[in-house]
Amino acid sequence: MKLAAAGVLVALFAAPAWADGDVAALIKQQSQQFSDASAAGDGKTLAKLVDDNVVFMNESGEVATKADLAAATPPPPGSPHNKLVQTDFVVKVHGNVAVTSFTDESTLTIAGQTMHAKYRSIEVWIQKPAGWLMVSSQTIAVNDDPPAVKLPARLMDEYVGTYKAGDGFVFKIARAGDELTGSVNDGKPYPIKAELVDVLFTPGQPRMRRIFRRDDKGKITGFVVRREGHDLVLTRVG
Repeated sequence: MKLAAAGVLVALFAAPAWADGDVAALIKQQSQQFSDASAAGDGKTLAKLVDDNVVFMNESGEVATKADLAAATPPPPGSPHNKLVQTDFVVKVHGNVAVTSFTDESTLTIAGQTMHAKYRSIEVWIQKPAGWLMVSSQTIAVNDDPPAVKLPARLMDEYVGTYKAGDGFVFKIARAGDELTGSVNDGKPYPIKAELVDVLFTPGQPRMRRIFRRDDKGKITGFVVRREGHDLVLTRVG
């Protein structure tokens, strides 16, 4: 009788069996529901989809608990409207654990203007008696190159020169027609574009900027390489 009773308890509390294809479809649906609820500030839905011990990290590196997610509230009337649509969705099922990766494409509407952004996420879901719940999520922002502007020849010529961060690191800027190039320690030159006056970037490296410094007479004395708010200082030597 005891063994029979134990079997009944297992049947009552065991998670239902799912085929991998069904799991993938369910997880994809729930993940999009989570994105929708996140954009809408729907804390009730967010809390429903996550495990009590979820570890959630957003694109800013902030870590949230289930209580933090449940405390989300809708934005006040007139606030920017954000829509998140998932693409590139992949699910890998490992028994009672599912791992996803996808891109959230954000469309933010502010006062009639539209801004776009992309976020890459990895989520981990686990099968519990109550269903499939998120136990972990990590997101990073996908950065794009800024729009480039055309600089007058006179201004481009001002950037041409040799800059040094210290022994063993020399950066040279050269002009090739209407374009600027940069090279490190006489390596192969690569294109440099201007975001605006005295702010240059390398295409394909949107997390970094070169911000030029001038003396009180307007002459360039060097620049800083700024990445995630931190600077590497280079001084003009030629």
